[in-house]
Amino acid sequence: MSKEIINDVNYPMVAIPAGEIELRDDRTKKRWAVAIQPFLLAPFPITVGRYVATTGDKGDQSDQKPLVNMSWQDAISFCNLLSEKAGLQPCYSFRGEDDEVQWDWSADGYRLPTEAEWQYACKAGSTGYIYGDLDKIAWFNANSGGMSHEVGRKEPNAWGLYDMLGNVWEWCWDIYDEQVYGSYRVFRGGSWAEEARGCGSTCRRRSHPTLAIDDLGFRVARSMPKKDEDNQP
Repeated sequence: MSKEIINDVNYPMVAIPAGEIELRDDRTKKRWAVAIQPFLLAPFPITVGRYVATTGDKGDQSDQKPLVNMSWQDAISFCNLLSEKAGLQPCYSFRGEDDEVQWDWSADGYRLPTEAEWQYACKAGSTGYIYGDLDKIAWFNANSGGMSHEVGRKEPNAWGLYDMLGNVWEWCWDIYDEQVYGSYRVFRGGSWAEEARGCGSTCRRRSHPTLAIDDLGFRVARSMPKKDEDNQP
């Protein structure tokens, strides 16, 4: 059953309940469980139109294709801007000569989901690699025609989240493997250009936080406000 969509400061968000998810690292063959606290997640990736409306840049506010060519750092900055526009406390700050990003966990603003949150929300209680017939839930290389598509045109998962698989990859907060790849950050979900095997809930990819890619976007999350958290199932 789909979760409630909350009109969260004029931005639609889905209330994700508490739970637990198992992550894995295929390189080290490690598996570990992560407890998930209730949080809010956007039902769609950020679109071109949402970006234009938020930033005031030139463009079409009605464009419902997912925003791409945004680095991880660009996504972080947009989350802060969206928070400021909504009168919320930004989650991120930049410190030091290298502009290291710090996350204020107490802030109530928009942020990127952690990869544990992303995977948990993607699965939506399912147990398989995908949460349905891939052709019905995702744009990937076999059905995309070599391009991205407007968000929400495929079937959602059980919690009412669209395009979690396919269409565009999505940045997450986490560092991929600092010992091997340094500051490279995780992205998840597959894209319009990806083969079917790359569009799954546990598939992990990585890129440098300053690089932008033409099939990589993001969706926003928020930590659950305390007054709402107490009422979650």
